[in-house]
Amino acid sequence: MTRILLLGGTTEATMLARLLAEAGMDAIFSYAGRTDKPMAQPLPTRVGGFGGVAGLVDYLKAEGITHAVDATHPFAAQMSTNAVHACAEAGVPLVGLERSGWRAAEGDRWTHVVDMESAVAALPDSGARVFLAIGKQHVADFAGKPANFYLLRLVDPPKDPLPLPDAEAVIARGPFDVAGDRALMERHRITHIVAKNGGGAGARAKLDAARELGLPVILINRPHVPPRRILTSASAVMEWLDHSADLGV
Repeated sequence: MTRILLLGGTTEATMLARLLAEAGMDAIFSYAGRTDKPMAQPLPTRVGGFGGVAGLVDYLKAEGITHAVDATHPFAAQMSTNAVHACAEAGVPLVGLERSGWRAAEGDRWTHVVDMESAVAALPDSGARVFLAIGKQHVADFAGKPANFYLLRLVDPPKDPLPLPDAEAVIARGPFDVAGDRALMERHRITHIVAKNGGGAGARAKLDAARELGLPVILINRPHVPPRRILTSASAVMEWLDHSADLGV
């Protein structure tokens, strides 16, 4: 019997969850627990980490998982790395459901950097008004340039004071549109955008709005993940599941 672990948190994961539920397949949706109120899914759902590679191996065996799909955010490198190693150790076939990264178009003013530290270094030392579209985990990294203003867009209200002397948080959940993001940037007089190259249509609006406004974007490259099979659509994952199940994998 096929039993699937879906490591989720992206729009693509939600799309796949619906297809799995509609097909009546035995699957578990796993959230990392980064947000207070994760989106409800049509599958049995768990929230939280597994306890590293060893904990994930134990979970795969205890739950009788036969197939795993990593549809986490492209920047959830630790979870993806753990999944590669744990599935290899447990003998569970793994596939990544990953959206393509963004590519610059004519008129874009993008600077590609390798990590968060490089993104901080690429900003002016003072006077910039920065739309910091990176989530909440690495906000404190930008405290090294406290003479800038920072606008954050978060899913949940921050529980603690922002670790930046001049900052404001907007609470909103995507997808977003270009008109709305342009208005947001104009209202806050944004001069620079910092974003992760997460890909996907729902989060690209800020980049298109930046192009319209002629604003520079500092785009952080995706982190390294060990090699694994990658598929780019929920329907392709469904085909992979059907095919591998037919082969008795």
